[in-house]
Formats: sequence, C-alpha cells, structure tokens
Amino acid sequence: MSIQNLNTYDPFADEGDAIGDEVGTQQNYIHIRVQQRNGRKTLTTLQGLPKGASLSPDYVWHGPPDADCDWLGAEYDPKKLLKAFKKEFACNGTLVDDEENGQIIQLQGDQRLKISNFLIEEGIPKSTIKLHGF
Repeated sequence: MSIQNLNTYDPFADEGDAIGDEVGTQQNYIHIRVQQRNGRKTLTTLQGLPKGASLSPDYVWHGPPDADCDWLGAEYDPKKLLKAFKKEFACNGTLVDDEENGQIIQLQGDQRLKISNFLIEEGIPKSTIKLHGF
C-alpha cells in the first residue's frame, strides 16, 4: 500500500505529465514550444512531426503512387514545410538536426497558435498537438 499524499506536485509541469505515468505509454505527439531568448525575443520550436505526416501536396514527398494518404501516409519534406511557415508567418526559421528528436523546426517569434492552426487545417488531428510554454 502506498500513501498517495506524499507525491510531489509540480505546478509548472506540462499538462498530462503525471509523476506516476508508465514509461512505455508514449503516443506520437507533435510538440510546439516557445523559448524565451533575450528581452522580448522568443523562439518557437516544432518537433515530433512524424516522418509519415501527410500534409497538402506542396509540403510532402509523395513516395510510391499507390500509397494511401491518410495522416500517416506520405513523408513530409521539412525544408518545404519550413519555407511555407516562413512565407506565411513572415518570420525567419531554421532546421536543427537532433540525435534524439530528429529534425526540429525553429521559428523566430511566438508562432505557437499559427503553427497549430496551420497543422489542423492540413488535416492533423488536434488531439495529437501539444502546446507548451508560458
């Protein structure tokens, strides 16, 4: 028997991050985070977009012609996606290669809501997008 009231509570932890979660129960989430730079400058990062995320034809590599295109159908092209973000949001951005998380898209400014709305319009379910930050 364990005592439940001795668990620590972190008020700054992201929603859904509980201390007693199982280790192997990770779902493929798309994480959109904002980081404070210096002064009022911020940096928005997009990570966890699966290799098979299907977006509109301008942002994807189509693969074999007989492949079905549901939300995990075709591979996205991060360079084209970054170019579309930069053009639509009027900001600068870059691709960062990370060993653990793959390619991360970084954009200047707080672009969290714009990115999430863009991804939802492209057919990615809202339940798979997690917004982090202040």
